[in-house]
Amino acid sequence: MEDEAALADAVARGLRREAMAVDVVGDGASALERLRLTRYDVVVLDRDLPEVHGDDVCRSLVELAEPPPVLMLTAAASVEDRVDGLSIGADDYLPKPFAFEELVARIRALARRPRRATGVVLSHGDLIMDVTRRFVTRRNRPLSLTRKELGVLQVLLEADGAVVSAEDLLERVWDEHADPFTNTVRMTLSNLRRKLSSVAAVQPIVTFPGRGYMLKADA
Repeated sequence: MEDEAALADAVARGLRREAMAVDVVGDGASALERLRLTRYDVVVLDRDLPEVHGDDVCRSLVELAEPPPVLMLTAAASVEDRVDGLSIGADDYLPKPFAFEELVARIRALARRPRRATGVVLSHGDLIMDVTRRFVTRRNRPLSLTRKELGVLQVLLEADGAVVSAEDLLERVWDEHADPFTNTVRMTLSNLRRKLSSVAAVQPIVTFPGRGYMLKADA
């Protein structure tokens, strides 16, 4: 198990160098708990997880309303093993040991693949987000937003007028290694506000000092 944990940490460090936000858990039960709380673009799933087997984690994933693509890893590399993994819902299958470059390429390919669920559109006044396509317009004009800006805006839209704390944004949009004392949330919100104001003067994002942020009802 120590070897598997070391491999997971090494892979996570490599993926972060590729500008990916990464969370790591070491067992199936923790994976299911994390997946209930966080929406991921891609899940890299070791088939031989302790506590809850990777196959059972995969089966639970495909039952979600918006299941993320799953890349399954395993030491078993036979055709039968690959077929079994794909039949329970995995989108791709990579036997260990693997080349890191191939892992990165497969993750990026899965992230580009359209989601299995039907498109979801969130709206607030003149602000519209196509969640599946990651496309935002205001007053029918497209906005060019970074991944973090898209993530923050999606959380605010999903809150439907409720106040969202900076801690909640940090947990949902950034990974578990983000510094809780960083000003990255404030800077991302500042840039998002600037882009929203470039289309219409009315600023839809309101700050409640000490509490968080929300979208104005009349924006």
